[in-house]
Amino acid sequence: MATTSAPQPKTNRVGLTVLDYRGGKTTLCAGCGHNAVSERIIDAFYDMGIQPERVAKMSGIGCSSKSPAYFMSRSHSFNSVHGRMPSVTTGAVLANHRLVALGVSGDGDTASIGIGQFVHLMRRNLPVIYIIEDNGVYGLTKGQFSATADLGSKLKTGVINELPPIDTCALAISLGATFVGRSFSGDKRQLHTMLRAALAHRGTVLIDVVSPCVAFNDHEGSTKSYKFMKDHEEPLHDLNFVPAFDEIDVEYEEGSSINVTMHDGSSLRLCKLEEDYDPTNKIGAVKRLMESHEADEVLTGVFYLNTTAPNFIEMLNMTDEPLATLPESVTRPSRKVLEECMEELR
Repeated sequence: MATTSAPQPKTNRVGLTVLDYRGGKTTLCAGCGHNAVSERIIDAFYDMGIQPERVAKMSGIGCSSKSPAYFMSRSHSFNSVHGRMPSVTTGAVLANHRLVALGVSGDGDTASIGIGQFVHLMRRNLPVIYIIEDNGVYGLTKGQFSATADLGSKLKTGVINELPPIDTCALAISLGATFVGRSFSGDKRQLHTMLRAALAHRGTVLIDVVSPCVAFNDHEGSTKSYKFMKDHEEPLHDLNFVPAFDEIDVEYEEGSSINVTMHDGSSLRLCKLEEDYDPTNKIGAVKRLMESHEADEVLTGVFYLNTTAPNFIEMLNMTDEPLATLPESVTRPSRKVLEECMEELR
C-alpha cells in the first residue's frame, strides 16, 4: 500500500522554519496589541534569514518588556531595570557589534523614567532597533496615563489628561536617530515591511508602535484605542522593501515614489500618498509630525531615513573584532601604561 509523506515545513534562506523563531506562550491579555507586534517580529526575522543566535533581545520593565519572552527563544536576552534598557544595550553592542540588537520598550519605560537614557541612545546612532509598544498607559499598575498620552484623552475612570504628550518620533529625529517611523499593531503589512527594512539599517532605528491596551485604554475617549486608530490613522506612504538577496527590480512612475538604498544594498521604496513628502528631509519630517498633531491625525509610516550618517561603532573607530572576543592582553592596559596615566594626573 502506497503511503504519502508529510510535506516538509517551509524554510527560509538559512534553512530555518518559522517555528525556530517562536518563543514562549504569551501571558499578556487576550487581544493585546503587543502580541501582534511579537508576531510581526517573528515574521520579519524569519523572512530576512537572521539566525536567532545572533540576536540580542533587550527590554526594561512593563507589559511591553515581557514581550521578548514570546519570540526567538534561542536568542540572547536581557530584561533590565525600569528605563535602563538603552545603557545595557549600548554596553552589549559595544562588546559585540556583530549581534543584531533589538530593544523592546514601552511608553512609560521610554518616555517617563527612561527618557534620559532614551535621549542619549538616539543621539549616538547606535546600531539597534528600538521598538516602543505605545499604549498611553501603565498597564502593569492599573492604567495611569503615561507621558505619550494625548492631551484631552480619557481613562476608563473618566479622568481627563491635561498634559501635552511627548512625541518620541519627533524627539528621536531631532536628536539624531537615522531611521524613524510609527506604525499600528493592527497594520500587519506596514509594520512587517518597516521591521524588514529596519534589519537592513546600520544605525539607530526607532519605531513607535501604537499598541492598544485592551484592559485599560481601548474605550471611547482613548486616543490609543483600536477604534481611534482606525478612524484617525493617516498613512504617509505605501511601503515596499526588497532585501539585497532578492532581485531588486523596481519600476515606478517618475515623481510618484522614492527609492532609498539601504546599507546592505537592499531597497526601501516609499510610494507617496502626499505630494511633496521627502523622508530624507529632517526638518520636513518634524514639521509634518507637528502638523499631524494639529490635525488630530495619527501619522504612520517612515518619517525620516538617513543611510549615510556614521553610526556609533564607526565614530568610535572600533576594531572589526568584537571586544568580547579579544584576549585580556589587548583589552587590559599594562601596569606601565597605568602608571603613566596616574603620573599625568598628579
